Amino acid sequence: MKENRSLHPRVERYAREDVQTLYRDFGITMSGYSQEQVERNRARYGENRLTESTADTVLYRLRRAFVNPFTGILFVLAVLSFVTDVLLAADHGQDWSTPAIMMTMLLLSGLVRFVQELRSKRVADHLTRLLHATVSVRRDGSWTELPSTELVVGDRVRLAAGDRAPADLRLVKAEEFFVSQAVLTGESAILEKQAEPLAAQPVHSYTGYTDILFMGSAVMGGTGEGIVLAVGPDTVYGSLSDATRERKNGFDRGAHSIAWVLIRFMAVLVPVVFLACSLSRGNWLAAFLYALSVAVGLTPEMLPMVVNACLAKGSAAMGRKQTVVKNINAMQGFGSMDVLCVDKTGTLTGDTVQLEYYMDLLGNESGRVLELAYLNSLYHTGVQNHLDTAILRCRSMPGQAERFQKLAQAYPKLDELPFDYERKFASVLLRQPGGENLLVMKGSIEEVCARCTQIEYKGERSPLGADGLASVHAVVDEMLEDGMKVLAVACKPMRGDRLCAEEEQGCILLGYLAFFDAPKKSAAAAIASLQKCCVGVRVLTGDQMGVAVSICRRLGIDTQHTLTGAELERLTADELPLRIEQTTVFAELSPRQKARILHTLQENGHTVGFLGDGMNDLPVMLQADVGISVDTAAEAVQESADVILLKKDLQVLEAGILEGRKAFCNMAKYIRITSSSNFGNILSVVVAGICLPFFPMTSAQLLLLNLLYDTLCLVLPWDAVDSEACARPLEWSGRTLGRFMRCFGPLSSLFDLLTFGFLFFVLCPAVCGGPFAALSSASQQRFIALFQTGWFLESLWTQVLILHLLRTRKVPFLQSRPSRPVMIVTMLGLFVLTAMTFTPTGQWLGLTALPPLYFGFLVQVVLLYLLLVTLVKAWYCKRYRESL
Repeated sequence: MKENRSLHPRVERYAREDVQTLYRDFGITMSGYSQEQVERNRARYGENRLTESTADTVLYRLRRAFVNPFTGILFVLAVLSFVTDVLLAADHGQDWSTPAIMMTMLLLSGLVRFVQELRSKRVADHLTRLLHATVSVRRDGSWTELPSTELVVGDRVRLAAGDRAPADLRLVKAEEFFVSQAVLTGESAILEKQAEPLAAQPVHSYTGYTDILFMGSAVMGGTGEGIVLAVGPDTVYGSLSDATRERKNGFDRGAHSIAWVLIRFMAVLVPVVFLACSLSRGNWLAAFLYALSVAVGLTPEMLPMVVNACLAKGSAAMGRKQTVVKNINAMQGFGSMDVLCVDKTGTLTGDTVQLEYYMDLLGNESGRVLELAYLNSLYHTGVQNHLDTAILRCRSMPGQAERFQKLAQAYPKLDELPFDYERKFASVLLRQPGGENLLVMKGSIEEVCARCTQIEYKGERSPLGADGLASVHAVVDEMLEDGMKVLAVACKPMRGDRLCAEEEQGCILLGYLAFFDAPKKSAAAAIASLQKCCVGVRVLTGDQMGVAVSICRRLGIDTQHTLTGAELERLTADELPLRIEQTTVFAELSPRQKARILHTLQENGHTVGFLGDGMNDLPVMLQADVGISVDTAAEAVQESADVILLKKDLQVLEAGILEGRKAFCNMAKYIRITSSSNFGNILSVVVAGICLPFFPMTSAQLLLLNLLYDTLCLVLPWDAVDSEACARPLEWSGRTLGRFMRCFGPLSSLFDLLTFGFLFFVLCPAVCGGPFAALSSASQQRFIALFQTGWFLESLWTQVLILHLLRTRKVPFLQSRPSRPVMIVTMLGLFVLTAMTFTPTGQWLGLTALPPLYFGFLVQVVLLYLLLVTLVKAWYCKRYRESL
């Protein structure tokens, strides 16, 4: 690790000072701080609120709701429209409508998202408050349980196994105090912390600060007391939180990609429209204003609102299915996720593990193995796990309570080395009655056996032998194949009363413990459903490979390709991507190795979700594209997760994935169809601007058309989605948007030009009494109004109906029906907006009533257009093999 630049100078200094200096400088007494001292230090050093937590405020969510690429484009165009239509216009010609409409849409879209995010925040905050987030603090002469946010620099706190460091602390007392700093380093090694000050030489890693307990570190064993040196953003954890919060930017990357596609189209078309109109008419200012309206017309004004409405609706739907979406952008992650990594315990299996067998080396029941395993679990001060709990449950068996009570009294504890994710076993040192002390070791078969040189059977000892491990597996492999987890138990007589790693060699293997963790009844069906959704499930567990394979085989997970943590470390950089891509079951992993697997999958092009709940899962949670936690998870894990499941069940997750894809599909419908339709209109404007002696549609009409169509599209978040469209993960990017626009946009232009020809050469001359050039000024105005109204209606009808055609790759109305709200709103909208041309409102907008001849032509053009689009749609889907 690089030099610790994020370490606060106060922490750096007092790591090398003795305890008396620390107490003197901060005015600390044995009674702890008074309330007056607390208030003074809070004002001086700040509050103990994490940067990560303070970022998740109302103001933060307000900024996230309104600041994104889509609203950015809309805001820039609104400002330009304000400058040209208001500031540069004459007093009588000022037009506030366009900038006002665009700013209104921007505000409404932000509010839709903001309201939904506040709902999610309230639920997430409630879950956080339910967690154990208090700390024991010395105040006014007594130890008091207070929320960790009440801590100030100089407070004296007390910690034990299972606690999480609430701030950066200088230890003043430490008794067999072991911690994990995985939250900072990703390394799963268990470190022993001491109260002695550091030496004068520089320290270059967090591991080297043996007397400092960093915020977020998990206490794995022992007890300790410390003085708070840094709080909130001054802590190492607080300074790193900004970087971790920015890691999940898949939605932003996709949004930027789509925005840049639209910007590139603007960059090409707007100058072309400006030059065409200015050269053909000679009015540069009018041409500039018209080109600006083209830019606005090319941009889907409702894009931010439709996107946020889709995300909000999907998030609300997931909330009804026991899923809290903390970050609304995670809906995109659910839609794109194609790999889900899960732990085995509690996800694929139940949370309750039963001790099935305690046996000697040949598989016979052994009371001595059970007793020593019981003592190891009883005295192990590290965080208790489900296996220790299963062992300790044996004292509740009928008639056994007194036996195990006497056993504990006869074998008091002297020392311990707690469980370590690298060592994979725990050791305790016991005082034996009338003899040497006894080391008792319990843990992974491979790791324990590697430290044994002898075996003991019926009181007789013999060498383990070179083929000892093979003999062990001859006994335990059948149990592993049945899905049991097997631990080894060993011992060693010792003269000393202190333990160190060197003493854990030369042990005597005694026997085994077999546990059974039954698969959940719902897990197999959930796995099958996820596989049908084309989400590959990868199992990442610290358990033995045999156990993991047995459980996965019962659940229908492919176990042909497996990989252990040790095998993973031996892979070269060239081998790693291919092996991880092929492997579905990873076992005997450390948290660091889990994070490495996720990183490799992401580099292989996958969108990866991770479901975890323990502190050791935090590095992996931060690495995932979608971090998924449960409501019983550690506080830090919930803080880092995008989504919290109220039920630890993969079936809940499957429902969330489908909701994410539905929201994704409806967003994609609007973006693709509207962008291509607008692109076709702009192409028509370019051609008409060159060929016609007048604008084919006024700026106000063009903006109105775009706005009316977009308003109808607001109902799209409530549209039905074809099951085939949700069957696979979806890509949120602009990679194929340009291709879609280039394919379907010119089709609408083709029929626009056909309409232009009919209006200019047939309908308008027939109504006005001659060709445009031969008419009087008043008749020419009537000619222009007829022409512009005719194109307005043709564009409106083709845009709205094409929405029904391109919303599905199936035959619309027959094979795929839109939702009732979509059907009612679009059809009613067409009727009302067509009727508007016969009203005074239409006349105010420059529109006029058209004769029946036009509507006969309109019906034929629309039917022909829909037929051609249907044929091109079938070709497009077959050619590019993608759903619409």
